[in-house]
Amino acid sequence: MAEIVLVRHGQTEWSANGKHTSYTDLDLTAEGERQARAAGAKLAGRSFAAVISSPRKRALRTAELAGLDVTEVTEDLAEWNYGEYEGITTKEIHRTRPGWSLWTDGSPGGESPDQVGARIDRVLARARTRLEQGDVAFVAHGHCLRAVGARWVGLPTSAGGLLKLDTATVSALGFEHGDDPVIDRWNAEC
Repeated sequence: MAEIVLVRHGQTEWSANGKHTSYTDLDLTAEGERQARAAGAKLAGRSFAAVISSPRKRALRTAELAGLDVTEVTEDLAEWNYGEYEGITTKEIHRTRPGWSLWTDGSPGGESPDQVGARIDRVLARARTRLEQGDVAFVAHGHCLRAVGARWVGLPTSAGGLLKLDTATVSALGFEHGDDPVIDRWNAEC
């Protein structure tokens, strides 16, 4: 059975420092470029019916370095919009808002978990139609792809908070017993 393969972009300066990065369009670090090539080596020899990417250059550059030919670019795979929390860390947010969680509270001036879930559901529906032709790859971001994993198996977007996802890792979503969605692999190091 075909899979949806998730590739998180390589390291950026902000991801290395734990800063929330959605619409800020950062380049990969040298380490991020190395990670993207390693992800590509892990995917070597695998063909994809579609490669769907976030429009952010860190995702597009990861796809390029991994040897993936992007067939669709969509805002549906853009990172969670952090609004007022763009560029700051969770630790900094907790100084003024103790107990805050992106997964349940969303971001002021940004997106709610329901808004992100709606985007993810749209891109998953499109990917499902392409699985008949073969595997589909998503190249995107940490929180976004964690939400993809949760929504794939029928959980609320907030359940993505239970799925750690490191930079430039490869995960796979598939099926069991015919058409029951499952997580085949998660957060695999490259």
